[in-house]
Amino acid sequence: MLAVTLKLFLLFYTKTAFAFVEPDYEREKRWADQITPTILEGEIIWVEQSNGHKFLGIFMEAANPKGAIIIGHGRGWNPDWELYGILRLKLYELGYSTLSIQLPVLGPGAKVGDYIPTYEDSSNRYDLAAQWLIDKGYDGKVAIVSHSLGATMANQYLITYDNPKIDAWVFISIINGLQEMFRIKIPVCDIYGSKDWVITRVGAYERKQKILKNEGSMQIEIPNGLHFFEGTEDDLSLSIVKFLGSIGFN
Repeated sequence: MLAVTLKLFLLFYTKTAFAFVEPDYEREKRWADQITPTILEGEIIWVEQSNGHKFLGIFMEAANPKGAIIIGHGRGWNPDWELYGILRLKLYELGYSTLSIQLPVLGPGAKVGDYIPTYEDSSNRYDLAAQWLIDKGYDGKVAIVSHSLGATMANQYLITYDNPKIDAWVFISIINGLQEMFRIKIPVCDIYGSKDWVITRVGAYERKQKILKNEGSMQIEIPNGLHFFEGTEDDLSLSIVKFLGSIGFN
């Protein structure tokens, strides 16, 4: 009885402590004001959430697309920052339509654990982005390609929504491990760099045992790949395409 009472108390305390934490919409606006005037390739879109907040997306539609990819960035960044801007362009050039979205951000000093209360919001954004692509005609060919904390957020979406609108998932340099893979029924690809953060590399074996239970899934290590894949972006992009092509995105 004491154990049950303690568990309920901790659950209440956790939810109460996180109840007043919400994404930093002002920081999102500053990101948007900074990057939208500089977007030379891609269409700026805004997707509205149920609370009235509109988040930024950058869409590029390929000719005769092999499928559509939602790109999810890491902690505190934006849809066109360095790696994510490179990925959305390279994957487009390789035949995929791309939708790089703004995920929730907190203040510059926020740690990974501080983002836990934003997972519900990020799940909603992934779901709305997928529906946006389905409405564009990509039903059955929507994948998420997510990096670092964006991968953790995608993981949460896929295990908490009853019917996520996603047909494949690529997670790159995931940092918090892979949670409840048994709930995910789609092919997944685990990509990390040989020089990635230690927390990502040491969990590779365990993650591989989990994902290979799903038909079509694979794990890829990028030689000399760092956490943000500086200098190995081509290898990263080709690895993503290799996986997607192997499961019918072609």
